[in-house]
Amino acid sequence: MASSQRRDDGTDRRLRLIVGLLVVAATIVALASLRLTFPAAEAPTPDGATLVTLTAMIALGAFVKTRVRVRSTVHLISWSEAAIVIAAAIAPLPWVVLCTCIGITIASVRLPPIKLTFGVGKNILVAAGAGIAFALLGWTWPAMHAPQLVGILSVAYLLAAFLDEVLAIPVIALASGTRISTQFRSNLDLRLAGYAVRFVVAALTLLTLQMDPRLLLAVPPLVLSLHLAYSARIRGRTEQQAWQRLARTTDALNVVDLDNVLTTAVTQAAELFSADEVEIELRDGGRTVRGGTGGITFDGPTGTPTDVAGTVVPAPLEGHDRTVDVGMLRLRFRGPVRLSEREQYTLRTFASALCTAVRNAQAYAELARVADEHAYAASHDALTGLANRRHLLDEGTEQLSTRRADGVTALVLIDLNHFKEVNDTLGHAAGDQVLVQVADRLRGAAQATDLVARLGGDEFAVLLRGLPAPAVAAHRAETLLAALHEPFDLDGMRISVEASGGISGAPSNGGMAELLRRADVAMYQAKRAGQRIATYAPTRDTADLGRLTLGGDLPRAVADHEFVVNFQPIVDLGTGEVTSAEALARWHHPTHGMIDPLRFLEAVERSGLLPAFAEAILDQALLAAVSWRDAGFDVPVAVNVSPRSLLDARFPGSVLARLRAHDLPPDRLVLELTETLTLSQLDVVDRVLSRLRDEGVRLALDDFGTGYSSLSLLSRIPVHELKIDRSFVTTMESSAEAAAVIRSTLDLGRSLDLDVVAEGVESEPQRRALWELGCVAGQGHLFARPMPSGTLLAAMQRGSGGRPGTLAAPLHDTGAVIRLSQNRRQAGRSKPDRLPHLPA
Repeated sequence: MASSQRRDDGTDRRLRLIVGLLVVAATIVALASLRLTFPAAEAPTPDGATLVTLTAMIALGAFVKTRVRVRSTVHLISWSEAAIVIAAAIAPLPWVVLCTCIGITIASVRLPPIKLTFGVGKNILVAAGAGIAFALLGWTWPAMHAPQLVGILSVAYLLAAFLDEVLAIPVIALASGTRISTQFRSNLDLRLAGYAVRFVVAALTLLTLQMDPRLLLAVPPLVLSLHLAYSARIRGRTEQQAWQRLARTTDALNVVDLDNVLTTAVTQAAELFSADEVEIELRDGGRTVRGGTGGITFDGPTGTPTDVAGTVVPAPLEGHDRTVDVGMLRLRFRGPVRLSEREQYTLRTFASALCTAVRNAQAYAELARVADEHAYAASHDALTGLANRRHLLDEGTEQLSTRRADGVTALVLIDLNHFKEVNDTLGHAAGDQVLVQVADRLRGAAQATDLVARLGGDEFAVLLRGLPAPAVAAHRAETLLAALHEPFDLDGMRISVEASGGISGAPSNGGMAELLRRADVAMYQAKRAGQRIATYAPTRDTADLGRLTLGGDLPRAVADHEFVVNFQPIVDLGTGEVTSAEALARWHHPTHGMIDPLRFLEAVERSGLLPAFAEAILDQALLAAVSWRDAGFDVPVAVNVSPRSLLDARFPGSVLARLRAHDLPPDRLVLELTETLTLSQLDVVDRVLSRLRDEGVRLALDDFGTGYSSLSLLSRIPVHELKIDRSFVTTMESSAEAAAVIRSTLDLGRSLDLDVVAEGVESEPQRRALWELGCVAGQGHLFARPMPSGTLLAAMQRGSGGRPGTLAAPLHDTGAVIRLSQNRRQAGRSKPDRLPHLPA
């Protein structure tokens, strides 16, 4: 309040000083005008009627004013300068000064003394300026031609208008607290238009009086009429500008930041209502902001007193239905002010718009706060407050994209050794305390640019960014682990926790996931070697990155039917006739080309996509069998079965449903089983295989003799066929042990009434040797490589030696007499009508 009072006192002193100087100058001019001799002074003294008319005209010109309020000060736009110029043109200057003094006094008698004094003094100077201009330009009245009259009048009027503006604007600006330049630009177009109209009126008046002086009595009514029209124009312009400013203001309030809403509201309301100060009090939070056109001057708690004293116009911040009240808007003026009806309506409209803007901003702030909390919770560990795995991956990915500019990026993965013993011995609450202390120490040991994260359990990671060289990562890792060397204080107990760390530098490809994997590999290298820290070494990394990357493509591959099936025929070794075909899955990858199942089957089993994958392969195999049958070749098809499928009790129903859908008898399908040694101990496997066999589906046991199968296994699994692994066929000619395995497998097959198929037949000597041992069927590159179903059908239609359905020449001519070995004769006792079915 004291500072406000000092500012008010300073303004008043400057106003009094300026007005005093202006009155002194006017007094000097008035006295000088009485003594100096002007050409117009030689004219006869005007009669009383003329002087009364001139005085009345000047009084009327000053009385009929257009009121314009700027803050707490009301400014008046009058016709006084036009009346004074007309008087100066037809009467001597001393009389004009006298008439001006009397007329302005009469019109302003109700005004405060300082305004009355200022008005009289200003208009005396305007009259003196106009009179001097007339005298210097050789003005004579009334004997003047019209062009000469208009020319001299225009110069005198311009001087009078200039003096009126120069003398009034600084005083108005000082009284209203606005800048002189701002006050000069305010309604400049209307002021110029008003001067032009008043100049035309003055010129027409003088031309009329030159014809008949008695017409001077008609001038005041004409001036009054024009003034009323001009005042209406001023009011219309003012209201139009007010509504335009209101529209711009409400548009400007459409922001979601509360601080911006309040700043905009304060500055725009100060301009819109020409207020000295605008105050907004918010009920939510007890916040109050104050300011003016220059911006916010106060932002603090409600109840703090203001420096601006005077008129206060309040407006509640409430909606149109008045059910929501967010606070109070107050307009403050340093002097007495009464808002017009239009301004009151504008204030209510503005307050309602501000209420909506404040509510929207508060709601947005609350949503943003909740979103920030959720984003923080989603990216940070709840226990330690560290970044979590997701945040680490996001930050690391962004860092790796800019690492060339920022320096070297590395990752330190830290795992607490034997932490499980802490949980088991002291409880999980104690373990959580240890994890929190570990997090605090790592955070303290890390640098400001590092990102410390907890990946889960007792595993932590620190992303090192902007390293000058890769070797610095090892030094930084030592510092991090050294922070964990001192024992931890846990409810009065001191517990030592050891840790192992793995360091990995940013890879050239693979991104953040590969960086994390390499750090994990390095950490386990440190654990195995009994070291505290190890740096990733590619030579000791045995992980198959290709399988990892392919695993991510599996969902798309299943959806886009990228898995295809090729078929390798199984033939009768004696006749070369195709007896069945093995379905071999391949992945036709859009980037990597054709991929062997050994590279993706394990990933398929882990991914949860096994049922969809198995059904897709089975469908293609059965479609091929149907196409061969329709072409006249009733060839069964063998399909590999994953051991995991046998754990699904729904698997038999799915297989039988596919057979029915393709209208194939169950015995046209052979399911090939692998790695069933441990799975066969599960009752669910026995039930699955038993149901399939009972329904007529044939079962084959693959890789027999390699250690994955055993004789005891055959007693539980109801198979129809055995497949001799290719490794024995390949070495049978040079290895007596391989030949013995093949011979014993054939004997076992005959004893259990099982078909036996030899895999990997690559040459005619192998074919003949297997035939001689009593093996009926075989498959291998000697007969055909895996091929699409259509290609295999074309090969069977073409045949070998003009014999459709065969892929190789028979070992003996038809009707030839051959000598059979004992083994071969025993083999011949098996059922001649059985087709060997190959599990794939």
